[in-house]
This record gives sequence, C-alpha cells and structure tokens, in this order.
Amino acid sequence: MRTWRSGGHQRQKLPLPQGLPNQKFPKNLKSIKHLEFPSVNKWVCVNIVTLLHEENTIPFIVRYRKEMINHLDADAVRDVQMVYDELCSVAKKTQSVIRTLKKDGVLTPELENSLRSCRSADELDHVNAPYKKGSKLSKARRAKALGLEDAATALMNTPHNLDLRAWVKPGTEGLSSVEDVSTGVVHILADMIAKDSDTLTYIKTCVTIQSSVSKSALNKKEQGKSDQGCKKPGDEQNKNKDLDKFHLYFDFTCNIKRIQSHQTLAINRGESLKILTVKVNIPDRVRSDFTLWCINNRWRPKTFAKEELRAIISNAVEDSYKRLIVPFLTRSCRTKLTSAAEKESIAMFVRNLRQRLLVCPVRGCVIMGVDPGYRHGCKLAILSPTSQILHTDVVYLHNSGQQHREAEKLRHLMIQYSCSKVVIGNGTACRETEAFFSDLISRRFFHPLDVSYIITNEAGASIYSVSPEAVKEMPDLDPNLRSAVSIGRRVQDPLAELVKIDPKHIGIGTYQHDVSAGALKAALDGVVQECVSFVGVDINICSETLMRHVAGLNAGRAQSITEWREKNGAFINREQLKLVKGMGPKSFQQCAGFIRINPLTLNSSKTGNVQRCITSFFFSVPDKPVAKKGKGKVGVSIPNSLNPLDQTCIHPESYNVAQRFLSLVGGSVDQIGNACLRQCVENKVKASCVDELARAVDTTPETLQLIIDGLTQPPGFDIRQNFGQADFKRGIVSMSDLQVGAVLTGRVDNTTLFGSFVDIGVGRAGLIHKSNITLDKLPVSQRRRSLALGPGERVEVRVLNVDLQRGRIGLDLIRILQ
Repeated sequence: MRTWRSGGHQRQKLPLPQGLPNQKFPKNLKSIKHLEFPSVNKWVCVNIVTLLHEENTIPFIVRYRKEMINHLDADAVRDVQMVYDELCSVAKKTQSVIRTLKKDGVLTPELENSLRSCRSADELDHVNAPYKKGSKLSKARRAKALGLEDAATALMNTPHNLDLRAWVKPGTEGLSSVEDVSTGVVHILADMIAKDSDTLTYIKTCVTIQSSVSKSALNKKEQGKSDQGCKKPGDEQNKNKDLDKFHLYFDFTCNIKRIQSHQTLAINRGESLKILTVKVNIPDRVRSDFTLWCINNRWRPKTFAKEELRAIISNAVEDSYKRLIVPFLTRSCRTKLTSAAEKESIAMFVRNLRQRLLVCPVRGCVIMGVDPGYRHGCKLAILSPTSQILHTDVVYLHNSGQQHREAEKLRHLMIQYSCSKVVIGNGTACRETEAFFSDLISRRFFHPLDVSYIITNEAGASIYSVSPEAVKEMPDLDPNLRSAVSIGRRVQDPLAELVKIDPKHIGIGTYQHDVSAGALKAALDGVVQECVSFVGVDINICSETLMRHVAGLNAGRAQSITEWREKNGAFINREQLKLVKGMGPKSFQQCAGFIRINPLTLNSSKTGNVQRCITSFFFSVPDKPVAKKGKGKVGVSIPNSLNPLDQTCIHPESYNVAQRFLSLVGGSVDQIGNACLRQCVENKVKASCVDELARAVDTTPETLQLIIDGLTQPPGFDIRQNFGQADFKRGIVSMSDLQVGAVLTGRVDNTTLFGSFVDIGVGRAGLIHKSNITLDKLPVSQRRRSLALGPGERVEVRVLNVDLQRGRIGLDLIRILQ
C-alpha cells in the first residue's frame, strides 16, 4: 500500500495494480479488469474510476489529483471514463441476459462463459440471439434438444470412437437416419465456430467495405434530366450538388482496418440519404483460406477421423461461414466502424471547442460589433472595455445613395466613443461590409483614430439572440441588435460569451448530425466545464450563466450563489460559499479551487460591510465567526475576513501547506504575486529541488508545484494569455490575388477529420489536407493524431492550388507559429 499527503491530510492510494479497490462500489466495477489502454497504467485506470465513483469532476481530478492519475490530461481521463461506462453498460446488460436465461431454464455453464466473455453489445446480441423470446428455435438448439451435443463434442475430441449410427432413432424427427444425425451435428458445430473469438478474429483481417451509387439515385438523376424543363432549376441544381458531394464514394472499396473515420461517416450519410449502397465484403479467396485454416488448424479433430466425419466438419465450416459468420460480420463491422468514427469525430469537436473557448480575450479597448446585412442593414453595438453596452444602432452600408451619410454616422460614433476596433460577423454581406470598412480605413476616414477590424465566426449568434437568457440579459434590445452585442463580446471575452450558446451551434467540427447526440453533448459540456474551471471565475462579478459551468456547480447552485450575493453583498472569502443553499461539502470541494475572490472587485460592491471587512483584514481586527445553521446540521464557523490565497488557484485543502511553504521561504500571504516573493521562491527551488521541499512541508511534489504557481503568478493571471489573440487588420485580399507557391500566415478556423481550414484573409478558408500535416511540421506536444491543429492556432502555409470557380484553396502546412 502506498500513501501520499495532500493539503496536510493523509490519503490512501490504491494497491498497484492487482485486485479491485476494497471499497463499496457497484458490482459492475469488476469490468475494470478489462479496462486497458496502451499508454495508461492499470493502477491509473483504477484510480480514475475510484475518483469518479466518489463524484469528483474531471477538472478537479486533473488539477488537484495529478499524483493519482499520473499527470494525465482531461481528454485522457475522459477517454477512460467513456470506455469504462461502455464496459459497465455491457456488464449490466450481460447480467440481465443471464438472469433471463436462468429463469427460462436454458442457461448452461458454457453459455454463461460465452456471455461473460463478450466485450460489446454486438457480441452479446450475437450470442443471445437464439435464446430471445419470440425468436425461432435455432437449428443448433433443435439439434441440442435431440441430444446431439455429445456427438459433436466426441467428433472434435475422440472421433476414432464415434459411430453416428448409435445416435439413430427411427421414428424420431431429426434422428431417423444417419444423414439427419450428421445434419444436426453440422448445425451444432457451425454454431460453435461462429461464436469462437479466435475464428472471428482470423477472418476480420480480410473484411472490406464497399460503397457504390444507388440505383434510386441514378434513376432520380436521369429522371431529373428528362424533366429538366418542367422543374425549377434551383431544385435540380441542389439535387445534383447532393450527388456530387458523394462522387468519391460511387465506386469505393477499402479494408476495414485502413478506412478513415471521415470516410465511414460520409458513407453512412450517403446511405441514409439513399444516394449510396453499402456492402461489407469478404473476398472469395478468403473463403477457401478460411475453410482450410479451420479444418487444418482451429477445428482439426484431436485424433484420427474417418473421411465421412471430416466431411461433417467441412460442411459445418461452410454452413457457419455462409449462414452465421458473414451476416454477423456485416452487422458488427458497420457498428464498430461507426462507433470508432463517432469517437474520433467527437474528439475533434472537443479539441476545436477547447481552442475556440481559450482564445485570448481582447481587453482594455472599446469594440464595435457588427452583424452585417443587406435589406435590414448592418446592426451595430458599441461595447465598453468591460463589455457594457454603450450604444446600439443600424446603418445601411449597402444601399446606393446612402453610403456617404452612413459613413459619416459611423465616424461620429467611433470618435464619440473612442472606438478603434471593429468586429464583423462572417454571415450574409460580410465581404461587402469588410470592403466598406477597408475602403474607409485606407482613406484615413476615421482620423485621428487608427481603426482596424477582424472577421469572427457568428455561428449561434442568431439562436442566442432569441433565447430566454438573452431576453433576460438584454430585455430592451431588438434580437438583431443582441446578435451584434454577442459578436463583439466574442472577441472581448470568448469564453464568457460562448458558454451562453449551445456548443453544437458554435460551428465547430464536421458530421455533427451523424454522431450520437447524447455522447456529443456530454463531451462538449465536459470541455466547457473544463475550460471555465481552469480559467477560473471571479465569484463577485461573473454571470450566473458562466458560473453554472464551474466544476461542482450547476444551474441551481449558481442561482443560489447569485441570490446570496444580491442579498448579502460580495463574497469576502471562499469559506462563505458554505453558507449558500445547496452547497454541501462535496460541491464546495469541487468548485472552491476554481473560484476567485479578487480584492479589487470588492471595492465596487454596494454593500456597506465590504469596506469594513477589508479594513479588518489589513489591520488584523479579530474575526467574528459566522455560524452556518441548517436543519440537522452542526453550526460551522465561517470567518468574515479576506484571505489573499482565495485569489489564487491553490485549493483551500492545501492552505496549511501553503502557509508552511511561505514560512520556509520567508514570505507572507500579502506578497502573493509580487516580484519579491517570486524571487524568494525561485531561490529556494534552485537551492533545493521541488521533491525535497515537498517532503519538508509534508505534501506531494504535484501539490507543491501548484502552490508555487499560485503564489508566484501575478494578480489576475489568466491562462488564456498564453494562447493566440484575435488578429485585427486594415485591408483585404481576394482569392484572385493569390498565386500558387505564395507563403502566407493565417489562423486555423476549423479542424475536421480530413484536414484543417485556415483563414488567410481572402474571404474563403483554405484547406490543409491531413496528408500535408506531417509529424515533422508539428511541435512535439502536438504529434498525437487528434491533436494536430486546432481553431485559433497561427500557422505559416504555402498555396498549392486555387480553384476560383469552386471557391477552393489548397494549402500546405509549413510550420506552426508559436
């Protein structure tokens, strides 16, 4: 047994790595025996499952329990959780099937072993299919009911002693002749062969998937040509476009081990639209190889067998292959391919969303958000540096005869509010609006202001503008003007704004409607919680919408915190969270480290007791504890003074360790973030390594490193400052200006399973095909397949080809700009 200390409290670590933890978990925790990852130790998997069963959130586990998970990141922990949930689901279903079969009196030890060895729902259904209620009695079960199972066993083990004539019973259907007995034995052996894992593994290596254009799609295309004069040209053009999207799969064949995830999803979509016909094929040569392998190896009798008995085995192999194995492989291969493709697609969504949420905010300047449009004009919203709405308006930039007047209006607004940054949504009329601003900037129309602009993704802005949250936040604004506000705020603070929108509406990833909606929502909600938690929230100024995404909180607790804040004033310290309705010990433990109490924001509070509490802290006035009282609970003493550690990422459970470390380095809590304390800490770490210091203060190196980071980071530290910031520009370039071979810089706009789209400032994103994203061009930290490129990353690219007619740009990745 190994132990460690965290936050001054001794914790017990699970044994390495044999056996299950001696804790009261559900019975299906035994599924962890099959929870294996090539790059994750088994003891880590056990710890992750243990932590999850203790209702710990992934952000809390990743930040404050690093020693238990061997420093895995959130994606790796989420992968373990996903696989474990699948195993638990199969285990639960297996138990249900075993109970049912036992109740029906058909469960045998061999059948139970077969059921318990299943690792997927498909395998379980395959084994259980003959025993389902309402299904016909299978040929193998009928033969077993006649007592021929012993004959089949004897054929494989002791064929030299087997005489089929001894099993003949004249007048009994199925046993009236040697031929009937032989047929029954064939059916039993065929069933055994089809359910043997080694046999299925052997043949899976040769399976291919094939897609072709469906007859119905061809007929519709031909019918469309003949009726071209009778139908609207737009309808016909749209149908042809649908067909053209799948032309790569009109004659497509690939081994299931080499097919790519985006190909699987594309084939599935084409099949659902009845454009493609899909088949799982096993080449003819494989059939003969498989038969020989079974007869001469896997299903070879243990002793000498007569010719007629060898013929029975050969017939059983043929029957099993044609009647049982091929249909099963067809079903299971499609299911497994789709499942694997969905997982990779969801991983790409997660990657893209995280990159989008963690874009560095643009702070300290007034911003104009523009929702472009033609007939109804361009909606404007001027926002203060703190995202407050200063002014909203509508200008008609694309109506001839009004452009000069509208330009003057723009100049007046921008000079009045000292606004030099413009954010334009990438929807309808985006390019025309960009050209309008670019022309004004080139003529120094806004002088003395140095104006620049950026195009941002406006996906989801319209949906948000009519949502109940938007109505509650901006009740007096027209929905169109709310969209302009949202567009501007997406650049000022992307995380705070994008959490208001359902992640599936943000416009990230591909094949969104072809993957499991539940799995996608769970993964995206998880990464939103991860991003919000790791960035941290100032509990006294953050919105209720943002707060509900903090680990350990939900909509109800966030509302209770808001209500407590409105009633009692600003929070003075983290301990006061325990006074909030619904905030139990577990919720407090999960959220406390991600919540900040910033002394600067307390000054803006309207409550009169805040200044008194600040004074009491700086002049060391003794605290007057507040008792937390509740039904059936013992009163808890809550201090009402500030604690400087509450503005850091250090968890309250480690405050005692932090105080011991400060004493060790000769610092104090009022020096947090300043250069003096930073120098003291650096000198101490240089003199003694982190491991030695951790032993000195009785904690783990991981916890101490987190404490060092919290003490030395400057006040208001934001992890997003290490990520790319929005790129503002003053002029435009069009696709016609591009030359093959030109080297450009751009920012990744979206990543898909087949490549990454890069905004190079020409109004159309270029595609870097995944074949051009090679390992030698990536930093070491990004050389995992699903983590190659993500939205927001700046890259240097070379133009490979430009197709003006189709509006496509091919790019080659040169390097990632750090």
